[in-house]
Amino acid sequence: MRAEQNERFTRIGPSTACGEMLRHYWHPVALMDEFNPQLDPRMAVRPVKAVRLLGQDLVLFKNAQGEFGLLDRDCPHRGADLAFGRNEGDGLRCPFHGWKFDVTGQCLETPAEPKGSVLCTRIKQRNYPLQERSGILFAWMGPEGSAPPPLPAVDCFEAPGTHTFAFKGLWNCNWLQAFEVGIDPAHASFLHRFFNDASLEDTYGKQFRGASAGEIEGEKWPMTRVMREFDKPDIAYTEQPYGLQLTTLRHMTDKLTHVRITNSLFPNTFVIPLSETMTITQMHVPVDDTHTYWYAVFTSFSDPVNKEAMRNQRLEAVSLPDYIPKSGRQNNWGFNPEEQMTRTFLGMGEDDINVHDQWACESMGAIQNRTREHLGTSDKVIIANRRMLAKAIDDVAAGALPPGFAKPEVAATRFGPDTVDGIAPAADWAIWAQQTMQAKRDGAPWDAAAPKQV
Repeated sequence: MRAEQNERFTRIGPSTACGEMLRHYWHPVALMDEFNPQLDPRMAVRPVKAVRLLGQDLVLFKNAQGEFGLLDRDCPHRGADLAFGRNEGDGLRCPFHGWKFDVTGQCLETPAEPKGSVLCTRIKQRNYPLQERSGILFAWMGPEGSAPPPLPAVDCFEAPGTHTFAFKGLWNCNWLQAFEVGIDPAHASFLHRFFNDASLEDTYGKQFRGASAGEIEGEKWPMTRVMREFDKPDIAYTEQPYGLQLTTLRHMTDKLTHVRITNSLFPNTFVIPLSETMTITQMHVPVDDTHTYWYAVFTSFSDPVNKEAMRNQRLEAVSLPDYIPKSGRQNNWGFNPEEQMTRTFLGMGEDDINVHDQWACESMGAIQNRTREHLGTSDKVIIANRRMLAKAIDDVAAGALPPGFAKPEVAATRFGPDTVDGIAPAADWAIWAQQTMQAKRDGAPWDAAAPKQV
């Protein structure tokens, strides 16, 4: 890749080509959990957070009625930081001169002005539309005054709150390398390789520890064994209105094939199976050019999720209130050479494979130098996604909408998208996959109906 193209793909601030394209989509700005006083006691006193999204400094606050406002952080009076504002219930007041703003950004008071002044009626701080879904607050940062598309009608947003759980974490790297690790089907056989398989009895909420759907001679195979023993996948993709559907086949015997169907939702989200009845929808949200928050929504098609168990599993790996990983470059991501030789291919723990992905992303550098990479056949999805990205940036520069959920008609259409992970008859794996995915939807206790995909 040419250096100038790499710059074009990775710089996301205001007025950058990629940044303008990304601002046509909804992006997570915070977990609802971040305003939970049990997780952050400060929120009981003052529900205000400084946030950064797409290279912009913003302030997010909740008023006494439970409404949220997302505003530019520099006070429109003389630029003081509104993240230190006084939350007075009906608005956020700047401590510099007392200017006060409601959740829409409307200035309510300019107390130092002469009696009878109507200056405040003419002052409105830029605010950004917000929607809450599945435990996440989403913001739309498109052109001021323009109408945002609806939030996508995908499974993780259509399922009831009882059947979803959301979490996040910060990575010190550019958004694109984080996303490209997630849509790469080949890496799981190496980066997440375990030399020994754990019991299938304690797998709830853990990636690559659950049983793969299907059996060999009556024996359930853990995903760890499938990934370890079949490391030359046959990868294919098809273009969809939302992005790409990926099919990865691992041919096991003349009669059996492991099938994994996942999805890339343009521009920065993937949907993968966690188990036979649960999916992960993971979004890679640019904080700025060199930092990314991943947000994951776990969606159950069977029983209600155990939010406490899933939260506690993941809280062990991060520091609150900002969800900063405890592992990182500062401690070599927890690297253990003895473990690398005897237990895992990477040597960075067996309980949380998220650390594996974090290392892959962060070890490339804050912004990966793609001029030095050499891509192979197994990188076909990465290549296809970069072509889509280049075209989307060009489209926006030409005044057109980018693809996928930036288009209202696409966002409003009910999608799954479908995923599956299991062992299928080699000759009829496609039929098996369709039947398995449909059975998961049919068995869901909530309305999981979606258009059938080919």
